[in-house]
Amino acid sequence: MGTIAVYDNIKKIAKTTGISINAIEKRAGLSIGSVCKWNTVSPTASSLLKVAQILGCSINDLLVQTGTTAGKEIV
Repeated sequence: MGTIAVYDNIKKIAKTTGISINAIEKRAGLSIGSVCKWNTVSPTASSLLKVAQILGCSINDLLVQTGTTAGKEIV
């Protein structure tokens, strides 16, 4: 079973939208460096919602599971 790498998903979406992680944290009112911990520490729903709104995506987009299952990659 794969894992949910929230930070990796945010980083990927942020790159396509041209918004830095630092800018996301500032606009969301989060402490600097907090988003990069989200692969190992679970963010609050309200923080996820703020980040999703800044990126113009859904919370589900941030929670896409990654990994492999039965030899097939889940993205």
